Amino acid sequence: MASLIFRNFNNIITLFNLLFGSLSILYTIEGEYGYAAISIILAVVMDSMDGRVARKLHTASELGKELDSLCDLVSFGVAPSILIYTQVFGSFNSLIAKVAIVAALLYIICGALRLARFNVMNCKDFFLGVPITLAGALMAVISFFSAVIPELVILVIILTLAFLMVSNFKVPKL
Repeated sequence: MASLIFRNFNNIITLFNLLFGSLSILYTIEGEYGYAAISIILAVVMDSMDGRVARKLHTASELGKELDSLCDLVSFGVAPSILIYTQVFGSFNSLIAKVAIVAALLYIICGALRLARFNVMNCKDFFLGVPITLAGALMAVISFFSAVIPELVILVIILTLAFLMVSNFKVPKL
């Protein structure tokens, strides 16, 4: 049993990423936006750990890579998009709210495309496009300051992050 856990420890960490992303969605549904944003930040911490642990323990695998992408889509694509839409635009029945729905969905789609592209490319020195983890973390930070940021600015940020995820912009790996 201990051997099985050791061999899959990085995947367990990845599943905690998914757990926190899912908690973020549930907190958003309950209107607990601060907890939702914190959950996304905790998912970022788990995401930063799982790859390191896999390399350190020599347990990296194709399964782990695919699992990581699926979890990342929930935690850094769906969760932040729902959080920002609900927190900032969800109570408005206006043109900007309708545009925000399109922007939120576009953000998720671009995140999925970015993750798929990452899985088929073999870039060792840089990321092509802004990583979805970074975009999701920025969306969580925006949530904390959403009361003082105009809705139109938040809408532009969402669309910019969506575009940057699928762009050919090279982001150095740290």
